[in-house]
Amino acid sequence: MINTTRPSLARFAWLAIAAAVITISLKLAAYVLTGSVGFFSDALESVVNLVAAVIALIALIIAQRDPDDEHAYGHDKAEYFSSGLEGALILLAAGIIIYSALPRLIHPEDLAQLGWGVALSVVASLVNLAVARVLFSAARSYNSITLEADGRHLMTDVWTSVGVIAGVVTVGITGWDRLDSILALFVAANIIWAGISLVRRSMLGLLDTGLPENEVAIVTDILQRFEQTHPIHTHAVRTRQAASRRFVSMHVLVPGTWTVEHGHNVIEQMEAEIRKSLARTTIFTHLEPAENPISWADMELDRDDSKPAHPGK
Repeated sequence: MINTTRPSLARFAWLAIAAAVITISLKLAAYVLTGSVGFFSDALESVVNLVAAVIALIALIIAQRDPDDEHAYGHDKAEYFSSGLEGALILLAAGIIIYSALPRLIHPEDLAQLGWGVALSVVASLVNLAVARVLFSAARSYNSITLEADGRHLMTDVWTSVGVIAGVVTVGITGWDRLDSILALFVAANIIWAGISLVRRSMLGLLDTGLPENEVAIVTDILQRFEQTHPIHTHAVRTRQAASRRFVSMHVLVPGTWTVEHGHNVIEQMEAEIRKSLARTTIFTHLEPAENPISWADMELDRDDSKPAHPGK
């Protein structure tokens, strides 16, 4: 089943696919007309964009599925596989660009029809820029690392194109043909950095990295406000993020004289405040009696019952 708590994001992946097809056509035409290895490297990156957009589409469809018996916490982490693979594809594209540029650096070739080539590349860059802005906006709205990765990749493509266009124009003015290959190598270096950043962030997501500091501060502020207005204490607060899904767990110590129902009601109010501030947050709470020393000692991820419990706040 499809998870209806977040609108389907597949339409943005289809937009990225369409943009990739258009830009590949334009940049390959620019390469054929000019023979520029810079335009070739630019077109190659757009091919990577197309593959990445297809992978993103698959990941977004999977991530949208409801939890099931085998994936009780949902399928949101599928987005990390997409962004990680996209980072790897960026690195592969950089390697191919270097492989193509080095021979032309040693044996430069004259470029032709630069005007048409530059014009086609400018149009392709504008297409990528417009789609990247749409993807960034959607990534912020829906907290999607897949859309953010796709947007960053397209912006990398835009800056790559700007550099290539500047280089090709300079070649046309100065006649220094080697500049085309040198620029392609700079392009490769630039996208290597982008690829490494994407792979790193994806790996951190798969390792259950905690929420960003500003979001942890929101949770902490809510808990402190409830502690000030109720005779309760919270500890063992842990957070993690799975793409757009957030997870928060904690122990809540309440007076032993409270009924379970009363303690439950207070916790429900606290959870509601957190969910109101942070969308798509799943919260796990463990209710404990404040008078029991074990409640105060039970704070580690793996509980060690061999250690003596000491009461204290």
